[in-house]
Amino acid sequence: MEINQEEIEKVMKKVYYEFDTEVSYKIWVKNFAQNLENIWAESSAKILEKEKIDEKTAIVIGRGPSLKKHDHLEKLLDSNFKGAIICTDGALITTLKKGITPDRFPNFYVVTVDPRTETIKFYNDEIVMKYGNKIKGIFSTVSNPETVNKARKTGMKIFWFHSLVDYNEGEKSFNQISALMTRAKNHENGLPAIQTGGNVGTSSWFLGWKILNCNTIVLIGINHGWEETDSWETIMTHNGMCKLLEIDKKSETFDKLFPKIYNPDFHCYCILDPIFQYYSAGLKEFISRSPENIKTINATEGGCIFGKRIKSMKFIDFLNGHTK
Repeated sequence: MEINQEEIEKVMKKVYYEFDTEVSYKIWVKNFAQNLENIWAESSAKILEKEKIDEKTAIVIGRGPSLKKHDHLEKLLDSNFKGAIICTDGALITTLKKGITPDRFPNFYVVTVDPRTETIKFYNDEIVMKYGNKIKGIFSTVSNPETVNKARKTGMKIFWFHSLVDYNEGEKSFNQISALMTRAKNHENGLPAIQTGGNVGTSSWFLGWKILNCNTIVLIGINHGWEETDSWETIMTHNGMCKLLEIDKKSETFDKLFPKIYNPDFHCYCILDPIFQYYSAGLKEFISRSPENIKTINATEGGCIFGKRIKSMKFIDFLNGHTK
């Protein structure tokens, strides 16, 4: 699928820097400043490189519609999978309530990269309080401080990493400055820095490979697209921002920003918006450039993640093969 990168980046800039005041540069700095004392006192995500994970395999769990549509959590619960569970924060409560817990899967991680205050709701449930002390939380240094504190109060151990947001700006970049401040106390070697692709699903893929040293990363619930049956009213609510773009639905620009595409691997259609186009293009590029020994399996059974270096299969087929 060809995308108009210039048009997409223009929309994303509008979404994240004009409409959404909670992901601006000022919020990154504010969150980092409020997190800094805890960053110095707590662990670097780098120490997770020493984790012993069976078969070096991780399953990344997103909250896309295919997760429920194909009963993937139920299938996982009935499996003999022994690898790592990397749960995106938005899927955490649902995943735990389905029985996918650290008691059943000891290598259990949750990831947060989003700096917005709304992320606190992903940790605000009794089920998280019940299992928090057995879950390893991997947080970006610009995560909302109240969210991190909510996770911390469950007994969750916190591990920090830098999300690369403006590293191309060189020595004056926020990434460079925050890295220097982090190394000023306790973390002399700094924290690991991870490309986020602008979303927690892509970040989790990176963390599975770069931090947990898994050579097989399996994706479920990572649709990066809308179901063909979703209404335009639903589609335009993504991040609360798409509806603010004020683009005529009958225009050529609208067709480019909200294309309907065919997934040849799973023989289905999905609809993208500018945000999902941006996310999926980034993830697919990262996968295509990853080392040859890193295998990415899309077992989502829907969405738009297909192409170079991506092996698509039904989740149950992966689990059956993994068990054998």
